[in-house]
Amino acid sequence: MNESKRDPHAFPPGGMALVVGASGGIGRAMVECLKESGQFNSVVGLARNTEPSLDVTDEDSIAAAAGKLAERDEPLRLVFDATGFLHDEQFKPEKSFRHLDPEHLAKAFAVNAIGPAMLMKHFLPMLARDGKAVFATLSARVGSIGDNRFGGWYSYRASKAALNQLVRTAAVELGRNASQAICVALHPGTVDTPLSAPFSKTGLDVRPPEQAAAEIWQVIRGLSVDESGGFFDHHGKAVGW
Repeated sequence: MNESKRDPHAFPPGGMALVVGASGGIGRAMVECLKESGQFNSVVGLARNTEPSLDVTDEDSIAAAAGKLAERDEPLRLVFDATGFLHDEQFKPEKSFRHLDPEHLAKAFAVNAIGPAMLMKHFLPMLARDGKAVFATLSARVGSIGDNRFGGWYSYRASKAALNQLVRTAAVELGRNASQAICVALHPGTVDTPLSAPFSKTGLDVRPPEQAAAEIWQVIRGLSVDESGGFFDHHGKAVGW
C-alpha cells in the first residue's frame, strides 16, 4: 500500500491480541472476531478455566498470565477486557439505597474496577511501543454520572464510574511512556448474554454477541491516540462522564 494512503489509525500487521474474559458471551465472540480479522499473528483468550488461568479478582493469576505471555516473541498489540459483574444468585441490581449491601458493593468493585486496574498494572507495560497498541475494557453507559437520570443500580453504576476514572488516569500516564498506545473504556450496548438477559426489556436494541464483537472491533480499529483516555459506545460515539 502506498504510504500516503495508509490508514493513520491502523494497527501494524502481526503481533498478538489478548482477550480477557474469553469464556463469556462477548469475550468468546471477540476471540473469533479477531481471529477472522487476520490482523494479528495470534489471538489469546484467557479466563478462569483456561491455561494459563486468569481471574481478575486474583492478582497473582494476572501476574502469572502476563509472565507467560511475555515469554512469547511477538509484540502485544491489543488487550481487550470483557469481564464484568452485574448480578448473580445472591446479588441483584439495587432499586433503592435501602438495598445497599457492603458485600455487594465489594464484589462489584472487585470485578468491575479493581480487576481491570490490575490488568492495566500488569499489561499496559507490555503493550508494543512501536506503532498502534490498545488496551480496551468494557464499561457501561450507566457508569456515566452525567447520564444518570433514573437512579438505582448503585453497585454497578459506581463500580463502572470508578473504572472510567481508572482508565482516564492510566491513559495519562501511558501517554508519557508510549506515545502511540491507547487506553479506553467501551460501552458495548445491550448484548444477548447472561449478564444482561434479565434486563433486556422489549424495545431495547439487543444484539447477539457476534454483532457486538464486530461493532466493538470496528471502534477499536478506528481509535486514534488523541482518543486515549476516552469513553465510547459501540458506534464509536463519546459517552459523557
